[in-house]
Amino acid sequence: MEYTFTLRYQLDERDSERNALVERLGAAGCDDALVGIGQPGRLALEFTREARSAKAAVRSALADVKRAIPSARLVEAAPDFVGLTDVAQIVGVSRQNMRKLMLAHRESFPVPVHEGSASIWHLAEVLVWLEGKGHYVLERGVLETAQATLEVNLAKDARRSPSRAARDLERLIA
Repeated sequence: MEYTFTLRYQLDERDSERNALVERLGAAGCDDALVGIGQPGRLALEFTREARSAKAAVRSALADVKRAIPSARLVEAAPDFVGLTDVAQIVGVSRQNMRKLMLAHRESFPVPVHEGSASIWHLAEVLVWLEGKGHYVLERGVLETAQATLEVNLAKDARRSPSRAARDLERLIA
């Protein structure tokens, strides 16, 4: 099955030659990705990768990029962090419909990752919740891809904390 996802990286100063980056990525197996280098020092790769699972697709893409550009640092794997508009678009309803649904089910709707004028959720958590409602048909592979990218982002963020401090915090927030 084909899975579509995006990997965003921060580049080292030495990796600023666009044509060389594209060639290295192609040689490493990233020929199934659209390469975006709009912002200086950043790289976005939108993959459409054939694999037995979304997890396998994302992991193989991460390995290919690491092989091509060892100094690149992962910023984010997507789709993961989304607002209500993003969720509505994925599910095929209006933003207003999504907001009404969230407000009508305050107790059970997933807790946002960031709450503010624009709240952000993990897409996988919202899709699992919607799937539990039974009224929404999701495109095949979207939930699986969202779960795979969530796993990558959580692993990336976990590396930022010393393990003892993370365990101490886990006891406080559980």
